Amino acid sequence: MTSRIPPIQCLLTFEALARLRSVTQAAEEQCVTPSAVSHRVKQLEQLLGVKLFGRADFSLTTEGSEYLAHVREGLSILERFPGKDGSATPGKRKLRLAVTPTFARSILMPRLRQFADAYPEIDIILQVSIPLLDVVAEDADLTIRFGTGRYADVEHVCIMKDDVTPMASPAYIREHGPFDSPEDLADATLLRSPLEPWRTWFAAHDQDWPEPIEGSSFNDIGLMCDASAQGLGVGLVRLKLGAPWLENGTLVRIFPRQVPSPHGHYLCWRTGAMDRWECAAFADWLKKAVP
Repeated sequence: MTSRIPPIQCLLTFEALARLRSVTQAAEEQCVTPSAVSHRVKQLEQLLGVKLFGRADFSLTTEGSEYLAHVREGLSILERFPGKDGSATPGKRKLRLAVTPTFARSILMPRLRQFADAYPEIDIILQVSIPLLDVVAEDADLTIRFGTGRYADVEHVCIMKDDVTPMASPAYIREHGPFDSPEDLADATLLRSPLEPWRTWFAAHDQDWPEPIEGSSFNDIGLMCDASAQGLGVGLVRLKLGAPWLENGTLVRIFPRQVPSPHGHYLCWRTGAMDRWECAAFADWLKKAVP
């Protein structure tokens, strides 16, 4: 029995509604009435046997997000005419990612094989970027920023929040401990980073201490973790980013309590980027893959 292919007008309308999140705007783009938009989406859902949109704001269900990536891929291939650019066979799509260093090492790289297996037609071009410190990669399609989330220049979505807690090497704790209370950090060497000020930890523990001005400083959390693992001092480390060091035992938590970091990791893109199916596919995958 031959599988039925959904009508192209239903696929075009579904993609437009998922992108615009407005029946009126989707109707205007497709040159149909709003009721026709609703009818086409309902027809597609009945044919597929799944709900594509979950709420009145037209946010996608899990099945809808997965299907949207396939629809965009198919529509992109159909847009290519035989002989265009001298070839009828589309090449692999290039996706340029600008990612903060430790997020890339601790979060993205251990999961990137999953994306490669799911989307073998996409080649990832990975660049290092630290936008909070104005170290920005050029010409990236998607950027992962660490910061406040107040970005007026791009569209964005929060993909990961994290908690912080002091960590040090087992040898450092044996030599300089015990650390029974936050006050015991007063005599410790505190490693510093502009990406994770100590004032977050101090304020949560009612310590009116100034930000440390002595001790080694690092503009990358991973380097700070490496330095702390080498016994150079105590680092204020994010638990998710610091997981590799915790798991291999080179860093240990000093106190059981953890404090929410005021910053988070955000996936950012310029207006229109999500019209490209490879960008939308990566965004949907990343939101599900990140813990």
